[in-house]
Amino acid sequence: MKIDILTIFPEMFTGFINSSIIKRAINDKKVEINIHNFRDYSKDPHKCVDDYPYGGGQGMVLMPQPIFDAVEDLKNSDTKIILLSPQGTKYNQKKAYELAKEKNLMFICGHYEGFDERIRTLVDEEISIGDYVLTGGELASMVITDSVVRLIPGVINENSHLKESFNDGLLDYPVYTRPADFRGLKVPEVLLSGHHANIEKYRQEERIRITREKRPDLLKK
Repeated sequence: MKIDILTIFPEMFTGFINSSIIKRAINDKKVEINIHNFRDYSKDPHKCVDDYPYGGGQGMVLMPQPIFDAVEDLKNSDTKIILLSPQGTKYNQKKAYELAKEKNLMFICGHYEGFDERIRTLVDEEISIGDYVLTGGELASMVITDSVVRLIPGVINENSHLKESFNDGLLDYPVYTRPADFRGLKVPEVLLSGHHANIEKYRQEERIRITREKRPDLLKK
């Protein structure tokens, strides 16, 4: 998979692409992640990418020219272009699986007060990671990229994500490690029993209990 991220703050991604599973996936050539500064595409002498909104209002608006030129230069026939926007469809695990099947994802990260509306004509989909406002789309692009890359075959063990939270509408079961008794807090006996059928039954019951207590809305769905 290839992922292109368009931003005016490329330095924000230094730690992200050079750490943990993302770095390993890049080194193993499971994914190629390119960070593009669309300020480089500005035709303004000062490389300006924003301007005041027509009709007045607060803040500055990203201009169409730099983003149009960047997208047209970088996209190919396999590129799925995604605008990160509060107006987009709310992101979830199902969407992560859908995006993991794509060959090339391109994320456009907004900033300031918003986008020139004409930029929306470039995109295939708008996505929001939640009902709150960020200063820009950079963090949202990292969240989606992280959740997608880990689903690419060979990046992590497949069993590690098949039974994770949200895959079947339930949250994950509780996990424990050594010691078996820490300050009087003990690991459930069933997990120490070695009886795999009983352990699986316990874990499924715990998933239902935890989902009912913490996210009952998932059970309603």
